[in-house]
Amino acid sequence: MPLVTIGINHKTAPLDVREKVVFAPEQMNNALHELIELPGLREAAILSTCNRTELYCNLQETAPHGPVIDWLGQYHRFDSQSLRPYLYDFSDADAVKHTIRVASGLDSMVLGEPQILGQLKTAYGVAAEHGTLGKYLRRLFQHAFAVAKHVRTDTAIGSSAVSVAFAAVSLARQIFADLSQQRALLIGAGETIELAARHLRGNGLTEAIVANRTPERAARLANEIGAMAISLTDIPQVLHQADIIISSTASPLPILGKGAVERAIRQRRHQPMFMVDLAVPRDIEPEVGTLDDVYLYTVDDLERVVAENIASRYEAATQAEEIVAAQTEHFMGWLRAQDVVSLIRSYRDRAERTRDDVLHKAQRQLAQGRPPEEVLTFLAETLTNKLTHEPTAALDHAARDGRLELIAAAHELLHLPRDTNKP
Repeated sequence: MPLVTIGINHKTAPLDVREKVVFAPEQMNNALHELIELPGLREAAILSTCNRTELYCNLQETAPHGPVIDWLGQYHRFDSQSLRPYLYDFSDADAVKHTIRVASGLDSMVLGEPQILGQLKTAYGVAAEHGTLGKYLRRLFQHAFAVAKHVRTDTAIGSSAVSVAFAAVSLARQIFADLSQQRALLIGAGETIELAARHLRGNGLTEAIVANRTPERAARLANEIGAMAISLTDIPQVLHQADIIISSTASPLPILGKGAVERAIRQRRHQPMFMVDLAVPRDIEPEVGTLDDVYLYTVDDLERVVAENIASRYEAATQAEEIVAAQTEHFMGWLRAQDVVSLIRSYRDRAERTRDDVLHKAQRQLAQGRPPEEVLTFLAETLTNKLTHEPTAALDHAARDGRLELIAAAHELLHLPRDTNKP
C-alpha cells in the first residue's frame, strides 16, 4: 500500500518554475478527478501554495510513480523531462515523515510558520469533498495535523509570529522607519493578506485599502482592520496613494503592470513605493522592479529577511524533529498493522465459529437433561482442544523440521516461557 508524495518547493525550484505548476482553486475539482483516474492510483490530494505544489497519493503495490509525474507536467503543459530535476519523490516512511514535517512548519521557508497547516487542512478538505481520499491518506493527514499541534504545543517552534506575511512587514519597516505615516494597499483577501494586515496594524499602520476581485470579501477584511474596500478594477485610481503594496491573489495573470506603476510614480512625484508580490503566479509584472523609486520583492526575495528570524528556532526545530521521527514510526506501525487485519479477522472468525459449534452441542446436552457440571466440563475441554489442536500440531511439525524461527515466534506471540518444564 505505497504512500507517495511528489512535489516541488522553494528549496528545489526557482519561482519561474514553481509558478508554472500551480493549481488555482478553480482547477482543483478537475485536477483531482483527472489524477485519481491514473492507473494504479487509489487516493489523491493536492497541496498548492506560493512555495510548493505537492501530490499526495496512495498507489497500488506495483504501480510506478512515473505516470503521476508525467501527469503533473502535462496538466500544466510543462515538459515532464524539464520538470523532473526540480521534483522530489518520497515513498512510504519518507512520504509520511515529509507530510508531518510540512504540517509542522519544518519544511517551510519560514521555519515553524503556522500558515502551511491551514493550507494543508484546506487541501485535505477539498480532496475529501471531491471523494479522492480513502482510509490511508485520510489517516495520514489526520495524524499529521495531530503531530503538528503536538509540536506547536510542546516546543518553542511557534513562539513568535513568523510567516511570509510577517517577513514582508519586517522588510517594510526597513524601508519606512515609521509605518504610522504610511498607507498600504493590500491586494487579495485571503489568509496571507489577512496576516499581513494584522502585522501592519501591529506595527503602527493606520491607513489601508483592500482590493479584491470579490467586493464582499474585500469589505469583510476592510471592516476588520478599519480600511477602505475597493474592487481590482479600481486599483489604478488609488495606486498612487499607496506607499506599501502587498499582493497575494490566485489570479493567473498579473494584476499590476509596469505602465500602471509608472503613472502612479509620476503622480507621487517619485516618492518611493515598497511592493511585495507574494503570489504564484506573480501578481506584479517583474519589469516593475526596474523602475526607479520602486522596491519590488517576490516570495523568493524574502529568504534573506526570514533567515534573520530563523536562528532562534533551530533548537526548537531539533526537538520537533525528534517528535516527527517518533510519530513517523508510530504511523508506520499502524500502516504495517493493516497488512494483518484480514488475517486477524479470519483467525477470530474461525475461533468464534468453533465456540458457537461447541456451545450449540453443550446446549443440546443440557436440553437432553445431562448434569450442568458434566456439560461445563465437556464445553471447557472440547473448546480447549479445538482451539489448541492446529497451533500445537504446527509447532510439533516445526520442531521435527528444525524450523526454530517459527518456534521462537510462537514464544513471542503466545507469551510462553522458554522452558515449559520449569514451574
